[in-house]
Amino acid sequence: MSKYIPSLESFAKGAVATAAGVTTIGCGLLYYGQNYLIYPSAFPPGSRTEVDVPTKFGLVYEDLPLRTEDGITLRCYMLMQRKVISHTHALEVDWSEDQSNEDFAATRPTVIMFHGNGGNHGHRIPLARVFYVKMRCNVLMVSYRGYGLSEGSPSETGLCIDAQTALDYVTSHPYLQRTSVILYGQSIGGAVAIDLASRNPSKVYFLIFLRRRGLKKLLFFFQIAALILENTFTNLPRLVPHALPLLSPFTFLCHQKWDSASKIVMIHKKTPILMLSGVLDEVVPREHMQELWEIVTRRQGTKVQSDGDLKANCVRGWGRQVQVCRVCGRNP
Repeated sequence: MSKYIPSLESFAKGAVATAAGVTTIGCGLLYYGQNYLIYPSAFPPGSRTEVDVPTKFGLVYEDLPLRTEDGITLRCYMLMQRKVISHTHALEVDWSEDQSNEDFAATRPTVIMFHGNGGNHGHRIPLARVFYVKMRCNVLMVSYRGYGLSEGSPSETGLCIDAQTALDYVTSHPYLQRTSVILYGQSIGGAVAIDLASRNPSKVYFLIFLRRRGLKKLLFFFQIAALILENTFTNLPRLVPHALPLLSPFTFLCHQKWDSASKIVMIHKKTPILMLSGVLDEVVPREHMQELWEIVTRRQGTKVQSDGDLKANCVRGWGRQVQVCRVCGRNP
């Protein structure tokens, strides 16, 4: 019997070594390959080659290539407002005969859209149409690096650069720089919007003194006038156990943090934030939005409200999006 002991010992050592090797390889694959799970830009199939254009939905647009500071070209869409648009449900807005389309666009808010982690910005054109037609906003539809027809590969650092590039374009544009900027972020796009707003917290681009009835008032206009966040999360490692349960033991390997919970407090207190949470979202549990809501409420120094104040779905929140536009100093 003793002659079998060495072989069993060798087998045990081999098994342990194999398990350790497989675990090491698996951890390495998860660490270095997690971007493919977090940013499925090729899903649904064809998303990297087939991108819808706004004209398919009756919208006039401009193909807008944006060059980032690290040399990546983003293939975005720019929808500039015009005095007259041929849509039966378009919001009526006053304009003058001597006003150019560009000058008219300068009087309307500008929405910068950051989409979710799947598909491409072309899939979000119906939503952009709501902003453009029903609210008469200018709309910049950002196409992240590695998504749609944009160059590069997606990452947290890269998407943050992309977002800053989009904001810099708007704030340096001869007409759009005069507009109120609203950031709209869906899912991971919400994390992108929060990060961008946290890094541009109090850039005042002009001050005016208003005299009415002998009163002097100082008005501050910020680069980012408002945020709309739809079904985003507190941070990515906390989302992994729900979105990818099998990877729960390996959340410590997640190097894509997107820590919105710690960044949202850095957004200026006077910046309105509209939060839309869907209770049926299969990826982001509503508790994440609830926690962000509570953080924002505490930031304002007000009492945390009940769950019923958090909108159950996107449709029920459209009326409040109009209010966000009004807060930006425009009458939509």
